[in-house]
Amino acid sequence: MAASGQQHPDYPDTHLLQRLADAHGVGTSFHGWDGLPHSVAPETLIKVLAALGVPAHTNQLIEAALAEVELAPWRRMLPPVVVVQQGGTALVPVHVRDGATARLTAVLEAGAGEPVEAVQQDIWVPPQDVDGLATGRATFAVPPGLPLGWHTLHAESDGVTAQGALVVVPARLTTADSLAKRRGWGLATQLYSVRSKRSWGIGDFADLADLAALSGARGADYVLVNPLHAAEPVPPVQPSPYSPSTRRFFSPLYIRVEAIPEIAYLKPRKRATVERLQEQVQALNHDGERLDRNTVYAAKLQALELLYHARRSPARQAAFDEFCEISGSGLDDFALWSAIREDLAPEDPLWNDPDCALGTPEGETLREKLADRIGFHRWLQWICDEQLANAQEAARRAGMRLGVVHDLAVGVDLSSADAWTLRGVLAPGVSVGAPPDMYNQLGQDWNQPPWHPARLAEAGYAPFRNMLSTVLRHAGGIRVDHVLGLFRLWWVPAGNSPRDGAYVKYDHEALIGILALEAQRAGAVVIGEDLGTFEPWVRDYLAARGILGTSILWFENDGDSPLPPERYRTKALASVNT
Repeated sequence: MAASGQQHPDYPDTHLLQRLADAHGVGTSFHGWDGLPHSVAPETLIKVLAALGVPAHTNQLIEAALAEVELAPWRRMLPPVVVVQQGGTALVPVHVRDGATARLTAVLEAGAGEPVEAVQQDIWVPPQDVDGLATGRATFAVPPGLPLGWHTLHAESDGVTAQGALVVVPARLTTADSLAKRRGWGLATQLYSVRSKRSWGIGDFADLADLAALSGARGADYVLVNPLHAAEPVPPVQPSPYSPSTRRFFSPLYIRVEAIPEIAYLKPRKRATVERLQEQVQALNHDGERLDRNTVYAAKLQALELLYHARRSPARQAAFDEFCEISGSGLDDFALWSAIREDLAPEDPLWNDPDCALGTPEGETLREKLADRIGFHRWLQWICDEQLANAQEAARRAGMRLGVVHDLAVGVDLSSADAWTLRGVLAPGVSVGAPPDMYNQLGQDWNQPPWHPARLAEAGYAPFRNMLSTVLRHAGGIRVDHVLGLFRLWWVPAGNSPRDGAYVKYDHEALIGILALEAQRAGAVVIGEDLGTFEPWVRDYLAARGILGTSILWFENDGDSPLPPERYRTKALASVNT
């Protein structure tokens, strides 16, 4: 036993531990809602670092990890991704055998132009010994005139090649500029509660189109809806739209069944079955106190199964095939999860069995075995896409400047599709939450796995991009819940109380840049829900990048007095409540 006042020899040195935490973007302290600094316990730092894949429970491990922080970039010929603002110059390090020549080329995305040679800069960096090999660094400048988009960097030296993503993003998102000249107003609604006589017991995409048409005709510029992310593929379903199964794909619960063209070709007996199911759940429209999602979803799925097997015209089949091709492996993997989840509970050991993970022989066997069910879930997403397109078209036809504004949840459930299909870019053993604040002094644990910052970058931010491009495909805007999470997130290690967490930083320049790029391409505005505890400069940064803020009536005050509307922020969405 160590003498009193001495640190146990096997317990890590606090200073070393904090250095390692800083190197990996883990906050060792933070300012709470009370304005006071709070230190993060060493035990919490060790757990958070473990979630990042960095063992830190002894001094020896910490020293080795600190050395690896220095050497890790030198082990790669190229960074996995470089994000640069349009008009700016990106300096790209290329690691080669010391003394060897190197070449770097930017290959632009399809249709954007010819490859561009990067220019080597006169920047000398001392070589490093990397596993016994003297390694040098050549620094190249990517020219500032490249177009917006997802490009590719190719490096070559001594016959060795490497490639990485080059993402050119807007310095400032311009899609909200017209709103500065003339303010707009709109409606915010929970779509499931927007029922009409034709609804199947719950508001749906057709109701959204009607609401947009009605409000647009009266001068509204947008309809902001709750997150429409998919939940479980079969009932019972998670009632909260902020704890979804995926943030990329949509909930078939909102499909208007009779709006699917193939209903016209059902045989009379099957058509009668659909009408009977419709009549049963339409009776729920008269219950103003309760929404029975599970009964509605069960009825809709039964009807949708009949429509899925109806013969499609060649044009319709071609449209479905094109949708599947554009959506790629992400849709295939989500559909596989949905097909498996139909029969397996979330606590089934298969979900954590590495032998059954995506890409394994067993996983591919499941894909072959469940091919028809996978096809069904792909088809459901196609129908969602079509009906969302109709809703946005109705909104713009009615004169709305924006149309449908989607809400992007902070994360997904721990037992969700994204948690399984995107496991490689999510951090294990932790969940997202919030530190104590004046409303909840115990802190919060939202039971949602966070992005792993380094692994997301290693993937070239593709999962983040794919999520955004899908949500924005038929949208005039997107509200990003807890946009502060693109700067840092409060990680709560498993077994800890929510207050015993730590902030982990993200590359906000990259994430905000990609968000702006995808929104610019979609012609959509971005609204950041920037409430809560945050660093003072964050709101100014978001405004400078063209992202609107959020002002809530109840929070807009000057001490004990409410602020008059003319003193609200001008570049923000103002509403009565959240």
